[in-house]
Amino acid sequence: MSVLPDPGASRAVLIGTSHYDHLEQLPAVSNNLIALADLLSGPLSLRLPAPHVTVVEDPPDPGSVMDPLRQAAAEATDTLLVYYAGHGLIDPHGALTLALPRTQPGHIETSLNYDWLRHILLNSPAQRHIVLLDCCYSGLALGRMSAPQELADQAAVEGTFLLAASAETRTALAPVGDTHTAFTGALLDTLRHGIPGGPPLLDLETVYRHLRLTLEARAHPVPQARNRNSGARVALGRNHADLPAAPVTHAAGPEPGRRLWPDPSSIRTVTGFFTNLAAVREVSGLTQQEVSRRSAGQISTGTISRLVNRDTLPATWDTTAAYLSACGVPDDQIRQWHGAWQELRRNAPATQEARADAPGGDTAELGKARWRLFSLWRDRGH
Repeated sequence: MSVLPDPGASRAVLIGTSHYDHLEQLPAVSNNLIALADLLSGPLSLRLPAPHVTVVEDPPDPGSVMDPLRQAAAEATDTLLVYYAGHGLIDPHGALTLALPRTQPGHIETSLNYDWLRHILLNSPAQRHIVLLDCCYSGLALGRMSAPQELADQAAVEGTFLLAASAETRTALAPVGDTHTAFTGALLDTLRHGIPGGPPLLDLETVYRHLRLTLEARAHPVPQARNRNSGARVALGRNHADLPAAPVTHAAGPEPGRRLWPDPSSIRTVTGFFTNLAAVREVSGLTQQEVSRRSAGQISTGTISRLVNRDTLPATWDTTAAYLSACGVPDDQIRQWHGAWQELRRNAPATQEARADAPGGDTAELGKARWRLFSLWRDRGH
């Protein structure tokens, strides 16, 4: 079964080198990093909090990559995504190395040995790893990026889905003048627009097969993939070709019971709870006004907006239950949501447990607390 990572327990490290002292320049890589970071943090993909996405652009030395990667690997308990774009080299021993701005062919100490990165992945507590490599074997003609046949085998990590841009040398992967490299550009388009007729979740196996067809049709090298364990089932986002084009004032698409609702069993953090809660309405195809109407007056549009944009758990369950029911979530799944809420509440800091889900949100609750303190002070004769 495909699953979306919990954004609160996941991390992404995006590494790219576009400027080189001794190799051909790859200006599109800088655009890759900006676009991919924005996408991973936005509603079209994983909805990772911005601090959970680390961009390392034109790192001056291997340590500039290893330190943030080591930190992200230590923090991720759900999914760790690592992306590299730039020139790739094969050292005299046949090992994959990732080129940095000062890398010189034949000087292995000037590049990042992939085995070092691989070692960090193997020791991360993350349950799943995603490695995306948009890299080359050597600096060929301007705009060329290529890789040897054994690239995917070189980079494979147990428990990881590896997606590598190419195994061929005959076609340019960074066409001169294009905004993005060919592989990353196709990946971005897939996540932004979805796959017509595809599954509700864009898991890595689905993305890989779609990219192969897309790039082959464009006469570009086709990507490689290697899967270890269940990595292929990790999704990079919802299939937006499968969702309603825009919120509507009535139920759209399949009947509620047949929709692939966000899975509460995959929620591990408060961030993940609210990310999935917001996604429920997107899957329903309903506007906030329609959700409010379907709740029979239990929740207003303002309450809905406050609910899905919170960063602390509601102290009571009723509002969340009314929202889920009005969106059309089946009762058995609402019970699963309730279980996820209860589990997070048990693990929540004590400061969160004092907050209530009263009209007006936390401000109203704070006002009540202040009034109780004032009454106590008054009754003591002040």
